[in-house]
Amino acid sequence: MQRISLEAWVQMMYLDQVLEAANRRFLQLSRGQYRLVRSEGQKKGAGKTGLDLAVEDRFSGEVRPVQTLSGGESFEASLCLAMGLSDRVAAANPGISIDTLFIDEGFGSLDEESLGKAMQVLSELAQYRCVAVISHVAGLKTAIDRQIQVKKNQGTSHVRLQV
Repeated sequence: MQRISLEAWVQMMYLDQVLEAANRRFLQLSRGQYRLVRSEGQKKGAGKTGLDLAVEDRFSGEVRPVQTLSGGESFEASLCLAMGLSDRVAAANPGISIDTLFIDEGFGSLDEESLGKAMQVLSELAQYRCVAVISHVAGLKTAIDRQIQVKKNQGTSHVRLQV
């Protein structure tokens, strides 16, 4: 049995709640393969015990470091964690509403199928939140109907709103 501080224990409990909310989406995006879990051990030089993340691969039955996820899978995990944190903050504070989500890049690391699933989740979120995507991926131009396009020229920039 390992001794931990009260502060670390409270943080672990909040992290578990965020992971529970995040995993509802991550399981869907990964077609039932991945689930984020708290890593129980502490690596040499790591932060507080029990606050590291790992990924449970439900197809192989193994738990492995999150660093082993592909670029697209890492993007999906990060997106789900952000949405899970937003869900938990809103649930714990009924007077607080997080209505805007900004996503800056990451879409370039997704294959076509993963991009489609990510866009489906973002479209669902956009029904009750403002979702802003900052990207250079050409395929997103056709998937997102309302856009603010910024064109940078030498010495100046032009902004165009497309609805």
